[in-house]
Amino acid sequence: MVRGTLEVLLVSAKGLEDVDFFGKMDPYAVLTYRSQEQKSSTASGSDPEWNETFVFNVSDNVSELIVKIMDSDTFSKDDFVGEAKIPLEAVFAEGSLPPTIYSVVKDQRYCGEIKVGLSFTPVETRGFDEEAFGGWKHSAH
Repeated sequence: MVRGTLEVLLVSAKGLEDVDFFGKMDPYAVLTYRSQEQKSSTASGSDPEWNETFVFNVSDNVSELIVKIMDSDTFSKDDFVGEAKIPLEAVFAEGSLPPTIYSVVKDQRYCGEIKVGLSFTPVETRGFDEEAFGGWKHSAH
């Protein structure tokens, strides 16, 4: 079982399909891991930059992060631009992955890309730390 903290760096997006007929798009991202959901700030244009970090608690073997890109609309419901499904097996094994580009897809059609960096800090669940309980490591010099 995988346990720990997943840190997600949402860097930017490129070439997002503009779903606004009037004006430019105002994209934001909704990051979902299991039932945990976090939302980025709203950026501007079809090549937004966020450089925001999000932290998720990992306590099972769910191995996918979903990043939905939405377009904020003032007078109507926000538009769904597309989503990226990011596999997490590699970050669980390696500990961290540099910012990587993932395709944003809507209805099985490419509609842009996002750049996301990942890092995972495991929580040790076996036994307890002897040092924390004054074990032999604290003996006199």
